[in-house]
Amino acid sequence: MTIYESDLPGVGKKHEVELDDGSRLVIVTHNSGRREVFRRESADSDSERLFELDDKLARQVGTLLEGAYFQPVQSTTIETLLGDSTLIEWVEVGADTEVAGQTLAESNLRQVTGASVIAIQRGDEVIPSPGGDATLEAGDTLVVIGPREACRNFAELVTEG
Repeated sequence: MTIYESDLPGVGKKHEVELDDGSRLVIVTHNSGRREVFRRESADSDSERLFELDDKLARQVGTLLEGAYFQPVQSTTIETLLGDSTLIEWVEVGADTEVAGQTLAESNLRQVTGASVIAIQRGDEVIPSPGGDATLEAGDTLVVIGPREACRNFAELVTEG
């Protein structure tokens, strides 16, 4: 990512952020604190004004973008602790795993890991309390319950194969 900075005499500063698609995000910070945000398709094209923020709001939005209130953590699993040792975890079925295309019974996951599937989310559909005949598909999100170590073993088998 490249950022270009230039002075705008009598106005303030201009920053252009080069985006991955070749377009640019242009931020004009006025001496008054007001910010205007534009988008340019390319370095040679005209800017399209997106929005304007006063100084206070721009600082609040900047704080949100900076991550001061929430630090996202990318993960293939999400876990919730129940009591001291039981977890509920969300695990996505990987495309290259043995279990993709198998039924829950065929996968033998509960017997191998000690963790149980309590729901399957497939797109917008949720299959609660799936039976052994439920087929696991790549991209499914499995809601799993069990001891911490069992859930970790389960996630390793289902995401990595």
